[in-house]
Amino acid sequence: MITVLHHIGGERVASINGRRHPDHDPWSRTVLAEVASGDAEDTRVAIEAAHAAFPAWSALAPTDRQLIFIRAADALARRRAEVIDLLAAETGCGSHFAGVQFDFSLALLRQAAGLAHQPTGQILPTDQPGSRALAVRRPVGVVAAIAPWNAALALAGRAIVGPLALGNTIVLKPSEESPITGGTLWAEVFAEAGLPAGAVNVVTHAPGDAGMIAEELVTHPLVRRISFTGSTITGRRLAELSARHLKRPVLQLSGHNALIVLADADLSLAVDAAAYGAFVHQGEICMCVRRIIVDRSIAEEFTARFIDKVAGLPIGDPRDPATVVGPLINEWALSLVARRVEEAVSLGARLLTGGTPVPPCYPPTVLTDVPPEAEIAFEETFGPVALLETVDGPEEALRRANSSRFGLTAGIISADTYGALDLARRLEVGIVHINDQTVNDEPHMPFGGVKDSGWGRFGLQFAGEDFTELQWITLRDSGRSFPF
Repeated sequence: MITVLHHIGGERVASINGRRHPDHDPWSRTVLAEVASGDAEDTRVAIEAAHAAFPAWSALAPTDRQLIFIRAADALARRRAEVIDLLAAETGCGSHFAGVQFDFSLALLRQAAGLAHQPTGQILPTDQPGSRALAVRRPVGVVAAIAPWNAALALAGRAIVGPLALGNTIVLKPSEESPITGGTLWAEVFAEAGLPAGAVNVVTHAPGDAGMIAEELVTHPLVRRISFTGSTITGRRLAELSARHLKRPVLQLSGHNALIVLADADLSLAVDAAAYGAFVHQGEICMCVRRIIVDRSIAEEFTARFIDKVAGLPIGDPRDPATVVGPLINEWALSLVARRVEEAVSLGARLLTGGTPVPPCYPPTVLTDVPPEAEIAFEETFGPVALLETVDGPEEALRRANSSRFGLTAGIISADTYGALDLARRLEVGIVHINDQTVNDEPHMPFGGVKDSGWGRFGLQFAGEDFTELQWITLRDSGRSFPF
């Protein structure tokens, strides 16, 4: 059995309170690891270690910083098979999406190596004679990174790599569901790469204890930025707490994403895109398609072909390469999906396929005629469930897509790419993919949403806007005269 300890100040350490808790395999429900159960006291020690490491790390020569990220990518690459196995064992992630996460993480590290030599400022025009003005970006200090379990490797990496490459130091709080693949694994990779002790720290915790650690991270005066990926309800609490302490959070929150299939769509592409977008990683991705909005003129044919494809998607052990829909992360998640589907049906929704739990899995499920008062119609439901809606034309599709309080991502399938581009510009979302489904990301892209899906953008080319301070500096060639 694996023993998972905190990584603080370059050392693997037990919790100060001495407690541990089990980390369960979502498929077998067996205990995968015993994990250190951290609390606010461990978090304070980690913050102090990050703060102590900041001066040396931020002052390191660009070449030296670059080499650490290159070596980290090499260290991670050597562990591919091990990491993919761990993603299955810890988070129920099948081999396809585990590979997607792994490749994203490698690209993230390799691209981050280039940030060390990016310009950090600019010369500004000034009307003051004999004066020069500069706008200089500098790292903020300690960044608190709070990462989720659902794409544990990629999303923890996204939370820490950009800020770290810009010269900040990190305290990472992984989810209690993924302390290894979303936490200590990253500390190990960077330690092997030669990252100075304390530049990345990881504090793990038991179920139910996330709040105390998050509160310490937000309120501690040495923490200057918060990076959070998770639910809107938790993000709102963190934003309120951050505001009271005048700290800027970057929030990537929930989505209720629409895939719009217009009358001129390639139906084969539309069916395949909808099935992938809705059911990849058993729907446990914030980017997943939740609503499929189809033009009425093609709805009958699309629905028949879509249901035929969805009903045949294999479910089961995530270690089996044939599996598409694996186990949900825990029993609570399974019961929530089942309850919301049952409620929708009781309110008049029609079940087209699926709908009966196969613990620990939930089968790929499609509902139509879902009434607006059903929870599944307006709340993000992390699971393999898609809602099918029929509309008359692109304008109604636009209204339906924009009716959600969320605004993360959307897809449009249409042969008219220019018309789809016009539609995309009017969608109230942070990301739109034309002739593709909604689950896409690259390390350098501006990833993030609008409305209740959060604010700020992840992506290495945009991390400097949130994880550095902009400082105005003036210098004069000689003295100046003053009126008194």
